Amino acid sequence: MRKNWWKVLAMCFICASVIAGFMGPVPELPILHETIRNVYFHVPMWFAMLILYLISVIYSVKYLGSGKAEHDIMAVEAVNVGIIFCFLGLLTGMQWANITWGDPWPNDPKLNGSAIATLMYLAYLVLRNALEEEQKRAKISAVYNIFAFPIMIVLLYILPKLTDSLHPGNGGNSTFGDLDMDHYMRPVFYTAVIGWILTGTWICTLRYRLRILENKSNQFED
Repeated sequence: MRKNWWKVLAMCFICASVIAGFMGPVPELPILHETIRNVYFHVPMWFAMLILYLISVIYSVKYLGSGKAEHDIMAVEAVNVGIIFCFLGLLTGMQWANITWGDPWPNDPKLNGSAIATLMYLAYLVLRNALEEEQKRAKISAVYNIFAFPIMIVLLYILPKLTDSLHPGNGGNSTFGDLDMDHYMRPVFYTAVIGWILTGTWICTLRYRLRILENKSNQFED
């Protein structure tokens, strides 16, 4: 139980943020209105995605230094789970954009950058499946992964700040922290962020352990 305290914490944080997100008070703002509740869901998905991609990069670097298959497995499973949170972030963002901006996908640099970043990580998974030799696949995909992460950061967080963007905190727009995050919303928001990051990490570790068991089973059969 001592080893699983963070999993219990993740479940408690997710339940609390979901309940507070749907039923708690929110500030009355023009245009946004009740859609401001989506900040409890859309933004934490991206935070979880970023942490998982960062974990993947760390283990890609570790693999290049050690050559251990376990590090490669953790790297790819972190991307696999990160992609799930990426699509959840895209879907919640498109719904929010459709309500507030009148279009699920307006011509916005941050949205376009997120689409390119998503394609980059999908290409990472395609690249792995295209290479049959295990060590070659692991090395090439690790190098690709290391370069993909900083490019994603540029696409999502640097370029939108240098151009006109509809997103808060970009293109000269104020952040949610400046406008909307009152004393009630802040703790709920950070609770959601921590809860979803822990949940994503939990899923990643489960997939990692499953892959390790599958590899051991295959070796035993051989």
